Amino acid sequence: MLDPLMLVVSVMATINGAFARLAPRGSSTGERRDRGAVSIEQVLWYAAAAVSVAVVAAIIWNQIRDTASTPVDPPSAP
Repeated sequence: MLDPLMLVVSVMATINGAFARLAPRGSSTGERRDRGAVSIEQVLWYAAAAVSVAVVAAIIWNQIRDTASTPVDPPSAP
């Protein structure tokens, strides 16, 4: 089963990291310069990356959840 909270957290973290990399860096004098508009190609690449991270996170989460729900056999003395 897909945990919606984990999915939202992973997507938001990916988007946040993408926008942090797009932010202009200040020069040595501390001024910020305009780097221009973001192209639609960049937006689509970041959206594709976010979706792929969310899919991988969902697959891993489902495997963890399935493994955790299997019963444990108690050990027995020989």
